[in-house]
Amino acid sequence: MTESIARASTGAPLLSICISTFNRADWIGETLAGLMAQVTPQVEVVIVDGASTDGTQAVVQSCMQTWPSIVYHREAENSGVDRDFDKAVQYASGVYCWLMSDDDLLAPDSISQVIARLAAGPELVVVNSRICSKQMQLVLDPDRLRMLADRDFATQDAEQFFTQAAAYLTFIGGVVIRRSQWLARQREPYFGTLFIHVGVIFQLPPLQKVSVIAQPLISIRYGNALWTARGFEIWIAKWPDLVWSFPQFSDIAKATVTPRHPATSLKTLLFFRAIGAYGFAEFGAVLRGKRPHHFMASWVAMIPASFANGLAATYCLLRRQPNSQMMVYELARAKCASSVAKWAARRFRFPETEI
Repeated sequence: MTESIARASTGAPLLSICISTFNRADWIGETLAGLMAQVTPQVEVVIVDGASTDGTQAVVQSCMQTWPSIVYHREAENSGVDRDFDKAVQYASGVYCWLMSDDDLLAPDSISQVIARLAAGPELVVVNSRICSKQMQLVLDPDRLRMLADRDFATQDAEQFFTQAAAYLTFIGGVVIRRSQWLARQREPYFGTLFIHVGVIFQLPPLQKVSVIAQPLISIRYGNALWTARGFEIWIAKWPDLVWSFPQFSDIAKATVTPRHPATSLKTLLFFRAIGAYGFAEFGAVLRGKRPHHFMASWVAMIPASFANGLAATYCLLRRQPNSQMMVYELARAKCASSVAKWAARRFRFPETEI
């Protein structure tokens, strides 16, 4: 049962921007303001609120005073992000659905660029993004997808598209999919994975026409995801299980996206320990009894988190790899942040408001 507030419609829009939200009162207003500055009569905004307990409903309803074209559905109970995005697509009336995050921001003219791409009739459009700090004061990764130019992928390019885009598609906000295609595919098997869109996109039969926009049009608030506290379970178990469930792709292709058993990597375990996302609780819930990494994983769980944090920050400073800035940002914001990580953040000139 839902409480629904809908706009009167004189005709089906071309594009429905579908947002699943929960307890985002601090963020969703800015996201909606950015969207509505670009919305045209071809576009509707559909929001499914998974029974927020903060002021999200009040914020959205306040926005609706200014933009009555917003469609708002408040659920009686929280069904999880996968089900709520699926509901948003079902509530939508557009030919295409853009599965938009509830706290990120669009670059100017992003919607018009996506609409222009839809003229060619693709089944899927993937929109590139950049990664920013939580308050949008820092650009941590200016080009997340790293495609040099716009590209189209046909059915015969399915594995190439998988290897080049699947890791990026952990971010749902870059997905624009034909609504009829979404509804025709299996969705229930992917409820609870946190990546229903990936299951829909890569299940058989392969999509026939995929278009990628290489220019970053979305700014992502890094570290603001509601499931951040479950990061270890997600990236060590849920995500690899999903990627390796697709039978049509080779093991080499799947390994390009994610290792089958990421917890066999000492470096991976140490990083999760360094940001305070891995300890004995996560070891017991996710890894206990699983070989061949049982002993190493239990040993890493015993390392003091602040010590691991300092080691990781030192590594980032010495190596200065392309992702070092993002890693230091995460290390410095961790509850177990060491003095080394905070010093590294100053070396990277992070504003105090971001740490």
